[in-house]
Amino acid sequence: MWHDISIPLGATTPEWPGDHPFTCGWTMRREDGESVNLAAVTTSLHVGTHADAPVHVHSAWPASDALELGAFVGDAIVLQLPVTHPIDADIDRALLEQLLGAHAATRLLMRTGYSIAAGRFPDDWPALTPDAAHWLVDRGVKLWGVDAPSVDRRNSKTLDVHHALLGRGTFVLENLDLADIPVGHYELIAPPLAVIGADAAPVRALLRTRN
Repeated sequence: MWHDISIPLGATTPEWPGDHPFTCGWTMRREDGESVNLAAVTTSLHVGTHADAPVHVHSAWPASDALELGAFVGDAIVLQLPVTHPIDADIDRALLEQLLGAHAATRLLMRTGYSIAAGRFPDDWPALTPDAAHWLVDRGVKLWGVDAPSVDRRNSKTLDVHHALLGRGTFVLENLDLADIPVGHYELIAPPLAVIGADAAPVRALLRTRN
């Protein structure tokens, strides 16, 4: 069974406050005598489900065309943040160890419950501690995905989690829709679009249930 865990792009898709929103408009219409209908879009690459490129947080690091496709395709585990977890408490190593137990995967997707899927940009959300991010990298995790708009907190200026992951070869997915996805093991198919030289790339993220 397939699950689409992408946020659709449209006029009501929330952008990061102050960022460029998604817009789509017709440039040619058959009703105007043209041979085809033709549309054009403008958007920040961080609207909707996307993969950040390392250059997003460090100008000397690789851009979107260097995103490693293999990190975005393969076995994945969906985790859920406990509903009692305070919004102002970070996700530390001890909690990750508790949620993972004896399981291991190179791709982890965390359902925090703070998503733009309902059409509203959340005020804040829990995020990894830098120590937990380093622990994931050391454990061999190649992809950390979240349903929140960022792997760092909303008001972070240092973006420590981005640096800890992207700086050591672990990639990120942001703005997933995991609301209806049970905790468990899946196959993830979420390759970024081949955008050259950018700070992020849009993603159509799919999960397939393991038999």
